[in-house]
Amino acid sequence: MSRGTALRRLAAHEGRWLTSLVWWVARRRIGVAPGERALGYAGAQAAIVYGLTFVCVVETVGLGVLLAGKAVVHEVMLFVDVYTVLTVLGFQAAAVTRPHVLGAAELRLRDGARREIRIPLERIASVRYDLRFVREQEKDGGGEVAELAVAGQTSVTVELSEPVVAVRLLGRRETVRTVRFHADEARAAVTAVREGMAVRGEVAAREEATARAGVLEAGGAPGTSEASGASGASKASGTPEAGGAPEAAGAPVRRV
Repeated sequence: MSRGTALRRLAAHEGRWLTSLVWWVARRRIGVAPGERALGYAGAQAAIVYGLTFVCVVETVGLGVLLAGKAVVHEVMLFVDVYTVLTVLGFQAAAVTRPHVLGAAELRLRDGARREIRIPLERIASVRYDLRFVREQEKDGGGEVAELAVAGQTSVTVELSEPVVAVRLLGRRETVRTVRFHADEARAAVTAVREGMAVRGEVAAREEATARAGVLEAGGAPGTSEASGASGASKASGTPEAGGAPEAAGAPVRRV
């Protein structure tokens, strides 16, 4: 990937978390349509984020006092400190406003403003509650496993029947067959996904039955045209059909 592409993707990421701050204040969520279910995951990291924000604010005030006599340095450090506080809050805002989303046809798993993995429900082989604490050396180490950890943990594992493509923040594409993510209400999330899979299976079965019925109506019932053609040929040649009257052939009728 070129440096320009990486910079553009980083700039887009900055724009997403800044936008998330506005949506957070407005108490709205991004990308959750009516009828879709949001699966939140920001609660696990809330205490850590708010604690770090408090430390950053204390640091900002302390540096402001220490650098009160140096106007230029004070302004530069004030800008850096305020931007740091906004970045930390934006990290939490992106997680709150961009939850996982369970729709009628797919499951969208998000990692704040960094990335999103779309999984069609028909490709999910199994989903289960599976609490894991992720260690640094295990993160996405298998190549076919994507982990969207929150506060160092995942709680739901999704096994796929067919792989999906996951795109990282800087654009690297990965083919994954197993996705682990965290949800604040993990067991309820597992139940919801299973119900969505069942409903999707029923819809797919009805669509397949409707398509088959349409094909049969368009082509006619098998053997109907052949039987009709044979009947017409029998009448044209005067050959009596099975169970038909022999008078049509002109042969004398023996009466018993």
